[in-house]
Amino acid sequence: MSLIKSFPLVIILILFISAFIMPLIKKIKIAKGISLISMTIVMILALINLIFVINKGGYLYRIGHFNAPYGVEFRIGIIEAIMGLVFTFVSLMIIWYSVYSIEKEIKESKVALYYLLINILIGSLLGVVYSNDLFNCFVFIEVGTLASCGTIVVKDKKENIKATMKYLIMSCLGSGLVLMGIAYLYSMTGHLNIDYIHEVLIKSYLNYPNAVLISIVLFIVGLGVKSAMFPLHNWLPDAHSSAPTSSSAILSSLVLKAFVLLLIKILYRLYGMKILEYYSVLNIILILGSLGMIMGSVFAIFQKNIKRVIAYSTVAQMGYIFLGIGLGTDIGISIAVFHIIGHSVTKSALFLLVGGMIEQTGHKTLEHLKGIGREMPLTLGLFSMGALSMIGIPILPGFISKWHLSLAAIADGDVILVAVILLSSLLNAIYYFPIIINGFFGEENLQGKVYKSKSKPLKELMPVIFLVISMVYVGLTSSGIINLIALGLK
Repeated sequence: MSLIKSFPLVIILILFISAFIMPLIKKIKIAKGISLISMTIVMILALINLIFVINKGGYLYRIGHFNAPYGVEFRIGIIEAIMGLVFTFVSLMIIWYSVYSIEKEIKESKVALYYLLINILIGSLLGVVYSNDLFNCFVFIEVGTLASCGTIVVKDKKENIKATMKYLIMSCLGSGLVLMGIAYLYSMTGHLNIDYIHEVLIKSYLNYPNAVLISIVLFIVGLGVKSAMFPLHNWLPDAHSSAPTSSSAILSSLVLKAFVLLLIKILYRLYGMKILEYYSVLNIILILGSLGMIMGSVFAIFQKNIKRVIAYSTVAQMGYIFLGIGLGTDIGISIAVFHIIGHSVTKSALFLLVGGMIEQTGHKTLEHLKGIGREMPLTLGLFSMGALSMIGIPILPGFISKWHLSLAAIADGDVILVAVILLSSLLNAIYYFPIIINGFFGEENLQGKVYKSKSKPLKELMPVIFLVISMVYVGLTSSGIINLIALGLK
């Protein structure tokens, strides 16, 4: 039993240690194999950990000799355990896909470095999810930021370097604000451990009302930059659209989510509803989430590059998560966390499929991808499934999130939010449906196209098929997953 409690730390250590073995190996196949095997092992450990937490309850795990608040500890509840499994599963599928395609996008000499960066990135994201210590979270954030910048710039093209610089500058700004927020809290409470800070703050926040408010705003803005909260998202389209396909998938589906989870942790566990209601800051998150849902989709409609369409769609989808956080109710937060899961499996699949289309046709623009449904029927079929989830077609996770967010908004008395959610779904349809319709239908689109002429082999599409199956599974078992998340919030 105590062995299982050490699994979160073991997961991070396996990812970090295996990462530093890769550059020592000259053979690309072995580097890929190490990345695949290490991610498979950590996924199995994350699954065992989740089963343990569901059966026995959450736990605190001390790292080192000292107990909190002096030592560092991990806090593993149901939500952290679920996220551990989601992150490792999605990463494994993306790495599996990249094994076949990565040499087509980056130089062979950089492949081992690329997998090193991926393992470090996933390890640091899990560190952010598991940590119960603010400074520890900050260290993992910094490691993750540098690794994610590396996964973009590794392509070594002019637009990648430009996008990475933009991402790095914005990310450093976000990290700096988070560090200032931590410094404010430390000066007020003398603690870095989330539980201990909450205990002190709840008794004394009225003694320094302005300092507490400033710290909340620093966290919202700092983590808002890192998780592409509108209007702090302007680094995202360039970074996601110019990065290698597997990097785009990880950045969109996982990197943003770790920072949103940290924001949820800080707002609801560190400050707590009593303090948040006193300052009414959640309304700001609610408004920015609503704006993100609309404006992300509006920007996506005007894009010509298919990867930029999917990137702006991410801004809109993050809006739903911020809307759930901003509602400030148990069901709102539960759906925000559920949407993180649904979006992670869906968006990773969409980016991999779009990468496959670009790889096989050599084109990025929507105009050149008309009729792709005849040349790559399975690829566009899988893409359609993911797109339908984003639009909000019943039984798929996108619909479940929108439905429950609407119910939560009605329960909260914010009926206008239901109109915002409906409008956002309509806008999603405006840019996703033409890709599907022009891909499969229209004589002028299909003229001269040869059936299955550009299809990828089934073995290369298997990881994406697994992602789409898991997306449908998340939709079908949504009530059980949402109940689990709600249990984890108590």
